[in-house]
Amino acid sequence: MERPRPAPLRPEPPDAGTARRRARTGTCLLMALLVLPFAVGALPGARGVGAVLGMVTVVLATLVWFGLCEESTPARHSTTRITARTLTGMRAVDLTRLTDVRLLTFFSYGSVHHTLLVRDADGVWLGITTTAGLRAVRRALGRQPKDTTLPRPRVSRAARAHLHGDRAGQLAAHTVLVFLALSVGTCLYAIALVEMGGGPG
Repeated sequence: MERPRPAPLRPEPPDAGTARRRARTGTCLLMALLVLPFAVGALPGARGVGAVLGMVTVVLATLVWFGLCEESTPARHSTTRITARTLTGMRAVDLTRLTDVRLLTFFSYGSVHHTLLVRDADGVWLGITTTAGLRAVRRALGRQPKDTTLPRPRVSRAARAHLHGDRAGQLAAHTVLVFLALSVGTCLYAIALVEMGGGPG
């Protein structure tokens, strides 16, 4: 059975305010997902249920977190703007008014995945994963900004290493640090769930 094709992108860019509100809503839902097991565990006799629920929600939250702002098809890349679909709807970042460029790293099935996270002066975030998107960001950072009142965008060392591919050592160090931070955070969350499930109901 042939899969339905996604609807084409609209010619006009999506409203920045709407994109920000949808992003905040998605983040709030994500936080609620992580807190839900502890709310359930606080009910009389439901600590074990809360602990089991937490094992499921932490996996779902991880998957949702990295997909909240990541671009998906269809996407449109130009010299001035990237427009793409995300889990929270359409987003567009103005490449001529970038303010932040960071690298988001996560791990799945033994592989390392990098997403370039960019933000423009309107406060819209978008995760870039495609070759065309990375090329557009790289060219935008190499151009002199048209709006001279804006400061140069802040680009993290890891993001710069990922963009140019000439600093393998910096990218490796970033990946190791992120892995350690995620491991510690996951262990602390798991310990909290075990303590909740093992306590008197």
